Amino acid sequence: MDGRLAIDSAVLLLYFFIIIFIGLRMGRKERDLEDFALGRRQIPWWAVLASIIAAETSAGTFFGTPGEGFALRNYTYIQLAFGTILARILVSYIFIKPYYDYKVFSIYEYLTARFGVATKNAASAVFMFTRLLASGARLYVAAIALVLAYEMIRGTRPGQTETLLIYIGATVVIVILTAIYTTIGGIKAVVWTDFIQASIMMGSALVALGLLYSAIPGGWHKIAELHGGFHMSDIITTGLDPAKSGWDKWKGMFEIEYTIFAGLIGSTFITMATHGTDQDMVQRMLTAVDIRRSRRSLVLSGIADIPIALTFLSIGLLLWVYYQTHFDPNLPKSPNETFCHFILYEMPIGLRGLLIAGIFATAMGSLSTAINALATSFTRDWYEPYINPGATGEQSLRTVRWATVGFSFLMIVVASTTSYFVIVLPNVRIIPIVLGIYGYTYGSVLGIFLAGMLTKSRGNNRGNIIAMITGFIVVTILSDLLNTVARLFGKVAYVKPAWLPTMEFPWWICFGTIVTFSVAILFRTGREHPPPA
Repeated sequence: MDGRLAIDSAVLLLYFFIIIFIGLRMGRKERDLEDFALGRRQIPWWAVLASIIAAETSAGTFFGTPGEGFALRNYTYIQLAFGTILARILVSYIFIKPYYDYKVFSIYEYLTARFGVATKNAASAVFMFTRLLASGARLYVAAIALVLAYEMIRGTRPGQTETLLIYIGATVVIVILTAIYTTIGGIKAVVWTDFIQASIMMGSALVALGLLYSAIPGGWHKIAELHGGFHMSDIITTGLDPAKSGWDKWKGMFEIEYTIFAGLIGSTFITMATHGTDQDMVQRMLTAVDIRRSRRSLVLSGIADIPIALTFLSIGLLLWVYYQTHFDPNLPKSPNETFCHFILYEMPIGLRGLLIAGIFATAMGSLSTAINALATSFTRDWYEPYINPGATGEQSLRTVRWATVGFSFLMIVVASTTSYFVIVLPNVRIIPIVLGIYGYTYGSVLGIFLAGMLTKSRGNNRGNIIAMITGFIVVTILSDLLNTVARLFGKVAYVKPAWLPTMEFPWWICFGTIVTFSVAILFRTGREHPPPA
């Protein structure tokens, strides 16, 4: 066992060495904030494409998507990918040009030009709060591999305290390693390490898919036999109840996570928000040489989402078939841990190290982009205007690097707190609440950006703040958030009307955007903020 672990550990250490080396090398020519945040817009489009893919794929995706395939044994999750392509086309032609025209570092600077400082501050604050919570909360997922590895080596499941220490220890290591190359190398280090990480992620996933298929006796015929055949309903669902009529028939459409309507409508709004109004994602698009190359990388990343999702869902489906033919009494109860269990117990030596490197690659890829974007937004939106107006390029570069360190520390705090709630208090499902904050806040931000870009004389600071708050309140009601929190304590906050659906997460940003936009355009823009030419 020791010799085999040594080989896997060597593969993992080699991965860490390459990533840190690239980060240190990229940081040698950093001169100012433009270098750190935008790489002087000299990154090739294909590297930007890989970086977008790496940023989209967290450790939660690496485990969660196979978990969906394992639990549901279908491909209905893929419906959410349909809307991402449409959304990226809209983002590429609505959002990217104004960002390039205004030469922004932080995308929220656009809101200053269009509406005023108050709107910019509100949107920037929402981004920083949401991104810190969401990225920090999902960090603990990467440590699942270490907990299961501990169980494999010791032959016993670690207790709560040991598990918590493993999670916190893994989080600290991941954050420190990521912070080193991100702090020194800036966005160039982020993009080029993302390219390596995306390659490792997809390479390891394809290797796992091939090994799973070859390990199933009878191949495709056995898969079809155990699954019961494949039908269109395994991919496309509507959520409509044919036994009902009127509103009751359509209400169910909003109460199911994966439907064609959620994919084409809800997912379109989600992706417009995450890829058009989130500094984390947009910043890498702005590193491309020009608008045309930026658009190309964005749209192609949407097309790439479909085969990537199919790969991970297929891994989950094949895992289910595999464990039907290879009974394992120690198989984890959580579908999200099944893929990791297979990696540790069934993968050949060396390849197992590659797959574990793939797990850390997804965690580090999404983390590096988050802390880089948070540091850039803080420096551009808050430090330069308020703390040190007229700061030199050297001062801003020093500040953005210290901000990277600061946000890395905050990530550790959020991840450790999440680990505590998940492990020590398993009945408190903090992850759906924390990750669902995207849906609660990003609709408000997207609604304001659309009001600015689709109208010429509507929206102002006062109206935008009212609109953002209104959008948040509506999503809170539609998602039944208050009752969700109350149930954690065994209580009921209020009785929801029977006609009002409890909407699933794909719809939250959609309705938050519509409400925010509708309220914002009720107010007229002042003359001091003319629309972009």
